[in-house]
Amino acid sequence: MNTKSIIILIALALGVAVIIMSYGKSSTYRCFGEATESNEYHIVGVLDKNAALNYNPAKNANLFTFRMTDSCGSTMPVEYRQPKPQDFERSDKIVCIGMMKNDTFRASQILLKCPSKYNDAKL
Repeated sequence: MNTKSIIILIALALGVAVIIMSYGKSSTYRCFGEATESNEYHIVGVLDKNAALNYNPAKNANLFTFRMTDSCGSTMPVEYRQPKPQDFERSDKIVCIGMMKNDTFRASQILLKCPSKYNDAKL
């Protein structure tokens, strides 16, 4: 084989390896019932307004727990080991990125969709 063919084969092998590695680490949108302890998932839902928000920065500023209802209707406790996001209670939708751990969803990231200031404005 000539040098050009070897370089092309190495480039193809590296490309396939990158695709396989990125596919294995990609997370998907699921409901709580489909989330596992071995993979990271995006769970879309809303805050359960009937349950208490547990955040005590004097005791532990990096622990925030709450209950969330996912898009399938399941309600589950969520643990977030970061400070409580600003205006969390006002959010319309919540996207928690993380994995299950002992019947609790451990979120590594929380994304919030805040209410629009343009709702049904009469001009």
